[in-house]
Amino acid sequence: MDKISEAWVKRTLADRWAEHANQVGRFNLALFGKTGVGKSTLVNAVFGQQVAETGVGRPVTQGHHLYLYAGDTLGLYDTQGLELGRDDETLFREVRELVTSLRRKPVTEQVHVAWYCVRARDGRFEDSEARFVELLNDLGVPVVLVLTQVPSRDGRYSSRAEELAADIRTRGLRLVGDRVFFTMAMDDDFDGPAHGLQEVLDATFRVTPESAREALASAQTIDFALKRKQARTYVAAATSSAAVTAASPIPFSDAALLVPLQLGMLAKIAHVYGVSVEKSTALALASTAAATTAGRSAVGNLLKFIPGANVAGGVLNASVASALTLAMGEAWIQVCDLIARGAVRPELVRDTAALRELFMKAFKEQATKAVRRSA
Repeated sequence: MDKISEAWVKRTLADRWAEHANQVGRFNLALFGKTGVGKSTLVNAVFGQQVAETGVGRPVTQGHHLYLYAGDTLGLYDTQGLELGRDDETLFREVRELVTSLRRKPVTEQVHVAWYCVRARDGRFEDSEARFVELLNDLGVPVVLVLTQVPSRDGRYSSRAEELAADIRTRGLRLVGDRVFFTMAMDDDFDGPAHGLQEVLDATFRVTPESAREALASAQTIDFALKRKQARTYVAAATSSAAVTAASPIPFSDAALLVPLQLGMLAKIAHVYGVSVEKSTALALASTAAATTAGRSAVGNLLKFIPGANVAGGVLNASVASALTLAMGEAWIQVCDLIARGAVRPELVRDTAALRELFMKAFKEQATKAVRRSA
């Protein structure tokens, strides 16, 4: 292929990012519960962004009471101006209208899961709420029932929350996990530490359609093990493709043949970690050193860090190509993980030299491990 340039890396990474984002689609969550029960706080705690602000989104029903916030990987259906116990029939009608109309669209556009939220300190779950949960079930929408703002001390929940959950269970509702989930979205000096978010996410993931799980893994910001697991599927696929590319040994100078598939891998990993395409481009340039490549590809510049890569004849075989790609992927996961957790200062993300140093440290460690595994 032609000499790699900075412009080519930027263009290729942006293209791969866009292609992947289009394939991943959106996880669509319906959020229900009375006003003031802490729905917005719960959603923002799990998805790490202010997505549940009042007035954000576009109306999706004729009555203009159901709104959709549509992000890259998260779609959030929320109600505005309606209250169960006061506007039951209107809300029931609009929800039925929405879910029924979405059934005619691709799975990626349908409502995948509903969270129904009840504030623990209210101490009651009304008949109209039970009817609404049953309506959602009848429409084929799995319901995760969440008690919000549940105080805890030394791992024990408040007796008021326990009693409310017991009352809800006696109604025999069809709930995800056959249980009520206790949560505290944020640490509170009086009510205790945050808890329950991981359990809600796990339950949600289990009932999410396969086609939307990748989007959910990307959208959420509390389970980095889930992100890592998804990212490693991309690394495994790219590693296999690299081995096929180098099945017939190729010269080091032709190692640039691996760059397109590796950039695709890097774009997918960055996407699942929520690292923007702009930040990803800076990372890609730093890690491949593509902007300073002269004659020999950026991939070739990394080969010297792989034990055993300097094989006779200066050729790249399948095992070395696989080890190189695996090491790049694992190193990229480490860097993206640090950025997603906020462990990398914002100014560092814009510093190509500093990013390259961060990546190369991880790459050297991963390259040694990769070669040992393939030996």
